[in-house]
Amino acid sequence: MTSGRPTIPGTDELRDLYAYPEELDAPWVRVNFIASLDGATHVEGSSTGLGTPADRRVFGVLRELADVVLVGAGTARAEDYGGARTNEARRAWRLEHGLAAVPPIAVVSAGARIDPASRLFTDTTVPPIVFTTETAFAADKQRLVDAGATVLELGHDSVDAAAILATLERLGLRRVLCEGGPKLFGALLDGEAVDDLCLTVSPLLVGGPAGRIVLTPNAFTYPMARAHVLADDDGTL
Repeated sequence: MTSGRPTIPGTDELRDLYAYPEELDAPWVRVNFIASLDGATHVEGSSTGLGTPADRRVFGVLRELADVVLVGAGTARAEDYGGARTNEARRAWRLEHGLAAVPPIAVVSAGARIDPASRLFTDTTVPPIVFTTETAFAADKQRLVDAGATVLELGHDSVDAAAILATLERLGLRRVLCEGGPKLFGALLDGEAVDDLCLTVSPLLVGGPAGRIVLTPNAFTYPMARAHVLADDDGTL
C-alpha cells in the first residue's frame, strides 16, 4: 500500500499487478470474491450490494486478463450471469496479447440444471461451457446443447478440481478466473487447485445469515502469502 491518499491505480498498472505468470504449462486458477467487513458474501442473495467503483474496476481487469471465467451454477443463477461484457478497446487489447476477443463463461453444474433461457445463453457473444456429469439427465444436457452450450461430462456423479483442471488444459484455457461460489471455491481448495485469491473487502457491515467466501464440509487451513494490497479513498480494500 502506498503512502498518502489511497487510490486504485490506472488500468495499465492494474494489468501489471494482476498479470498471470508468463509461459504457463498448466492452468493457473485465480479466485475473485468480494466480502463485507464482517465476512458476508452477499446482501439478500446478491453480491451487487457490496460492490464499489474500485471493485468494479479491478473486476473488469481480472476478466480482461483471463482465458475463461469459471463459476458455479448456484452463483450464476443468484447473480443472473450473462456472458462476459467487453468493449472495442478491451477486445483489441486481448487480441493484441494473444487472447480470444471475449472469454467464455464455464459453469460447473453436476446436474446440468441451468435454464437455457437464462442470460448465459441470451445475453452473450460467446456460448457458455457447461461442466457436468454422466448421471445428469440426458434431456437437461441436450437442452443446453440445443441452446448453444458446449456440454462436457467430467465425472460420474460429481465434478472435482482435478477434472476441471484437466479439461481446461485440454481446451487450452490456462488463465482461469473463478468467480465463486463458496462451494466451488471450497472444492478447488480441497483439490489444491487455487493459485491466487483476489479479495475485495467492501467498507460495509452486513450482518444477517450470509456465509463466507469458502464453504466446505470440514474446517482446514490453507496457507496464503500477501501479494499486494490496494486501497481506495472510499474504504475499499
